[in-house]
Amino acid sequence: MESEDTKKTQEMKTDLNLLLECLKHQMDNAFSQKEALVTIHSICQQNSNASVYFREIGGLMFVKNLAKSSEHSMVKEAALYTLGAIAEKNVYCQQTLCTSELFEDLTWFLSNDSNINLKRMSVYVILVLVSNNRTGQTLVRETSCITVLSRLFRTVLSKHELDLSDKNVFQSYQLWSSVCSTLCVCVNNPQNDDNQMFCCSLFPHANEWLKNCMKPEIIRPICSFIALTLANNTYVQKYFISVGGLDVLAQVLMQLESDSHETLSSAKLAVVVTKTLDACIADNPTFGIVLCKYHIVSKLLALLLHESLDSGEKFSIMLTLGHCTEDCEENQYDLFKHNGLPLMIQALTESQNEELNKAATFVLYNCKKITEKLSLSLGEYPFDENETQQLKDINVNEKNFEEHWKKAKEILHRIEQLEREGNREEIQRENYQDNISSMNISIQNTWKNLHGDHIGQGTKAEDKDKSHSRQLQSYKSHGVMSKAYTNDDQMKTPLKSANPVHACYRQSERNKTSYKAKSSCNQNLHEETTFENNFASQSSDHVFKHPVHIAKNIKQQLPVTDPFTLCSDIINKEVVSFLATDSCSKMLAYRCSGCIAVEKSLNSRNFSKLLHSCPYQCDRHRVIVEAEDRYKSELRKSLICNKKILLTPCRRRRLSNESTTPGGIKTRRIRKNFTEEEVNYLFNGVKKMGNHWNLILWSFPFQQGRKAVDLAHKYHKLTKRPKCAAS
Repeated sequence: MESEDTKKTQEMKTDLNLLLECLKHQMDNAFSQKEALVTIHSICQQNSNASVYFREIGGLMFVKNLAKSSEHSMVKEAALYTLGAIAEKNVYCQQTLCTSELFEDLTWFLSNDSNINLKRMSVYVILVLVSNNRTGQTLVRETSCITVLSRLFRTVLSKHELDLSDKNVFQSYQLWSSVCSTLCVCVNNPQNDDNQMFCCSLFPHANEWLKNCMKPEIIRPICSFIALTLANNTYVQKYFISVGGLDVLAQVLMQLESDSHETLSSAKLAVVVTKTLDACIADNPTFGIVLCKYHIVSKLLALLLHESLDSGEKFSIMLTLGHCTEDCEENQYDLFKHNGLPLMIQALTESQNEELNKAATFVLYNCKKITEKLSLSLGEYPFDENETQQLKDINVNEKNFEEHWKKAKEILHRIEQLEREGNREEIQRENYQDNISSMNISIQNTWKNLHGDHIGQGTKAEDKDKSHSRQLQSYKSHGVMSKAYTNDDQMKTPLKSANPVHACYRQSERNKTSYKAKSSCNQNLHEETTFENNFASQSSDHVFKHPVHIAKNIKQQLPVTDPFTLCSDIINKEVVSFLATDSCSKMLAYRCSGCIAVEKSLNSRNFSKLLHSCPYQCDRHRVIVEAEDRYKSELRKSLICNKKILLTPCRRRRLSNESTTPGGIKTRRIRKNFTEEEVNYLFNGVKKMGNHWNLILWSFPFQQGRKAVDLAHKYHKLTKRPKCAAS
């Protein structure tokens, strides 16, 4: 393969040398020179190295001088065409040709009465030299070449009615199209503000063409020129609007949108105009108010429904809608009036294109404020007179907006939820830390006070009921209770219905049977307090969640004269008054440590220790602790019975098993001397990898049974004996 490539390269060099000699010795034969130039162009197109070699042997500069000095027009055309092709193929050739001298020669070709083909070749060379080259953009302006190009832009096509079937008209159109492309690369890629300022003087002429000729052959080049000239340049954008350019684009878009229902090409062309319009208002969305009188938003929505458009074209339309509605409420009203909201929601929910979803979200976010206005009634929101009248018209004419508003509110709620996601976690973390610290301080004192109140409640139940009801009012005024219950009766009713003692008491009255709690009064009181803490914690911003506790071990044996059943109302009031104290930290006093330690770094060891140390375990964690203790007990018994109490770590046990035979007799590994190859492997590994013995062991095919420590010992022994190491 290398010999074939070398042979082809040598043949290419030989051909280029012969062709260059032909050009030098055939100065009187224009046809031969033209054929030689065409052949050089063909060779340079097929082989990327040919352009470099042709420049090295001086062929590039010779062709450049030939284009200037030749008296034959077809030789000049062929020479310019060859220069443009070589410069387009190789950036070094482009830099070599990018001189003010060549630009002046090209300007002279364009200024004189040269034929159209020579002018086209000159424009082509300018296009290649300026493309992606800031130096070329500067030279085209300093040599006044851009002035000649702008004059050609105005004068090449004199009539707005084009007949491209005519050969002369078609050649003129090709020259004009090449000039448009060259002006585009002069102002952009890279962006050149000075050239943009110069080319904005052509906007009035471009507007005239857009008004008088709706052919794609005219609209596409002009829209490209306008979009690139005013891109990222606020001054040029303002000038374009001042000369009526945005109005002209809006009118053209309206015409093309109406024609798009009949022809597919009109829809594609309307997207091109849409991109140009978006480039004009992207950097300054306030310009979108100019489009209100043309109802461009409704036209864009109708164009968006065209089935022939792909996702990229729909993205351009949605992006334009976003810029139109960004700072213009009139366009936002227009979007709602023409059912633009469900289209955006549909695109956001059904489309798999990420860019399309971002554009739809952009439009919905712009309509956030107006959505809130439309969702409220006229009396609740302070509108101006004009806004009020517009809302009345919308509410009268469009009755189905309510569903769209609801969907819009859902989308906007989703967007706001994403924005608050990060802050919510920090707030919950701070609340958790505050509640835990207050709980640790008051847990013991609160339990003692509550237990003492229950023992001494026999004769003072009525007085405590009054005082606790007053405390409950103050407790609710501080906003700790749930907003769903607005008075004492409403608060006590759900508590009693949820209380297992009250449920038992009501059932005993209906069935005329009695129940007896098997546990003691203090244990039932503890269950009551745990349940009430559960309810209060759920009403306090849902900071913690835990399983609901229920009363257990209830049997139908004793009558209703049970003392705990009779005092259940008093106990419930005691619990409510305890919850109604000013210190909200008491609400979390009797929580299971396994339930509240949700943000600690827990593992299988410290979590078990945490549960065993907690005196207030919930049912779920109590079952876990009992099961773990039962399993450990059975495991301990089985190990003792089998007389296999193994206290040795697993790793040491595995190593000991490897070093012993099945009979329990220790054995040594069979000694294997290092071969010469292994020694070479060892030195090569140390040279490449250093003292990484495991890596060396895995990288080279040592004998089976070798370990990293064997390699280390062997290397140190070899390094102590220089003679052996040298061998």
